[in-house]
Amino acid sequence: MKNTAPSSANQLIHESSPYLLQHAYNPVNWHPWGEQALEKARQEKKLLLISIGYSACHWCHVMEHESFENKAIAAFMNDHYIAIKVDREERPDVDQVYMQAVQLLTGRGGWPLNCIALPDGRPIYAGTYFPPAEWLEMLKQVLEFTKTRPEETEEQARNLTHGIRSQESIYNAEAREAYAMRDLDEIFEKWVRQLDTENGGTKGAPKFPLPSGHRFLLFYQLLSGNKEALEAVRLTLHKMAAGGIYDQVGGGFARYSVDAEWKVPHFEKMLYDNAQLVTLYAEAFRVTRDHEYKRISQETLAFIKQEMTSPERGFYSALDADSEGVEGKYYTWSHDAFIQALVNPQIAGEKNEHNKHTIREDSAAIIAEYYSVLPGGNWEDGTNILHTGKNRKAFAAKHGITEQELDALLRQANQHLLASLETRVRPGLDDKILTSWNALMAKGFIEAYLAYSQQDYLDAALANLTFIRTHMIREDHRVLRNYKDGKATINGFLDDYAFTIAAMIAAYQATFDEEWLMLARQLTEYVLAHFHDPASGMLFYTSDLDPELVARKMEVPDNVIPSASSEMAKNLFLLGAYFDNNDYTMRARQMLDNVKEHALQGGAYYSNWDILMAWFAKDLFEVVIIGRDAEKIRRELSMEYLPDVLLAGGENGSSLPVLQHKHVPGQTTIYVCVNKTCQQPTTEVSNALRQIRELRKHS
Repeated sequence: MKNTAPSSANQLIHESSPYLLQHAYNPVNWHPWGEQALEKARQEKKLLLISIGYSACHWCHVMEHESFENKAIAAFMNDHYIAIKVDREERPDVDQVYMQAVQLLTGRGGWPLNCIALPDGRPIYAGTYFPPAEWLEMLKQVLEFTKTRPEETEEQARNLTHGIRSQESIYNAEAREAYAMRDLDEIFEKWVRQLDTENGGTKGAPKFPLPSGHRFLLFYQLLSGNKEALEAVRLTLHKMAAGGIYDQVGGGFARYSVDAEWKVPHFEKMLYDNAQLVTLYAEAFRVTRDHEYKRISQETLAFIKQEMTSPERGFYSALDADSEGVEGKYYTWSHDAFIQALVNPQIAGEKNEHNKHTIREDSAAIIAEYYSVLPGGNWEDGTNILHTGKNRKAFAAKHGITEQELDALLRQANQHLLASLETRVRPGLDDKILTSWNALMAKGFIEAYLAYSQQDYLDAALANLTFIRTHMIREDHRVLRNYKDGKATINGFLDDYAFTIAAMIAAYQATFDEEWLMLARQLTEYVLAHFHDPASGMLFYTSDLDPELVARKMEVPDNVIPSASSEMAKNLFLLGAYFDNNDYTMRARQMLDNVKEHALQGGAYYSNWDILMAWFAKDLFEVVIIGRDAEKIRRELSMEYLPDVLLAGGENGSSLPVLQHKHVPGQTTIYVCVNKTCQQPTTEVSNALRQIRELRKHS
């Protein structure tokens, strides 16, 4: 978005966040969140105006252009408020507090999030997007209210703060009866009513991908044999892959679909969505062997490598929805531009061998039909969003070509289209590197490696985890959240630890390199020392080293990203098994007990907790591979869908409890164990899988 910049910058000019820097030349005298701004408000006895967003947020850009670049509005803000800009991705702790304020006041939330607070940070009013006239009027009314009705202002601040502090209150539950399959059945019976049996996902619009929800459904179908659960996953994955939410040309998923059919995306591409969807598609491939899932995950990883990977092997955060101030302009096509990009290589560019040959007009028409490109457009202003609901085999037969010929034509067409896109103004890149999101992406690469045995995926994951270990983790195992311009900043939050630990556990399972497992345990000990709430047995989202906000929150329900609490509880469970640490296991159990009633009712919004519940309800199998061919056998086993298997091994034994006393010189041995009892050792993967299936039937 082009700024009407004043002659000098505001306080945001010293920040590294791309979102904050977008506002550095606004006439609003923005401050970053911190003690300096809060102290200024106290000294000048001014209200805080806290505006929260992120770089890929379309309506954040709109409000900036309409209000924050307006000199008259900015002058009023500067005269009467201390204005603070917050990047919600850098400071999710601040966002949590004030998002709950707006939800308590309005019943809904979103970004941009705008909150007015007293100088001590307690909120008194909050909303989301405001048109400029309404924004200025609201600022005047709130200011007048606080001046003329100070007692009511204090009461509003007190009540709102109490509401924020009491949200998600978690209590230490008494020991519950053992979890069982009936609990998982109850979860699904309630969940199934929310599923969209026509378009996939949950009913209604907008539609957000909820990867952890569908990962639970995959697990549940394995344990229960419920075909309805598997069909719900398959339908969703096929519909998303065919829809406009998936970039049919460049790969990768947009953040969500504004309609019920996955056709019209909100065009920003977020790292965390793509990371989790790669994992989901890779797991679904293991279950179904559907090569469409493999294609989608591989194209998405190619997009991440090409567009979202830093020279240091970190992963960038997001691509904007807008280019040239227009949402989706980079990704949409007029019919004529689409056809010309295919048939005219001068327009398409000649950057690779695919573009040395034109595509005939009759073939271009076939491609246009496949991608639903219409002369009058299928979206706004005569433009087209590429999407397809076609069955490839049937579509090819209709046009008298083989499915292989259609695939080859689509690959060539996409190369032409990509070359044409290089002539366009690209969406803005948010190039900050967030630890938690990077760990999610590293795990996505690992899961793809395990599913497809493609070595470069493991290499990318390990390079990223090495980057995190080198730049984001201090000697005392304190994790930092953000990396930008060669500097790591911001004390890490629980999700930074939880997803990093999970990725390191996955890295161990993919390599049998115990250094990753040991580091995961060290980070876990740091979490227990600095995030634990002894009153409830839960974990706070912020460290005890962080400056206090008006409330110290816990992140409990799962959402588009699983909650930090549920992921950390899963980590405790797995590390408890690896290290035979009953304290870890019981901590995980206590956390699950505390949220059980919510988890039974919550569907996708407690799905990561539900995966943990499945581990407690059914047996977790320990599969140990020891010997010279351990790596070969691990690769073969890992291509199977085994969400209830804890994999360990190496060429020789080690001090790791699950590996002790299992090395047999001269052979590679596989042990399938459950509840500290092992089956007959075997040297054959097929025998090990048979043992797992038999044990699963009786667990």
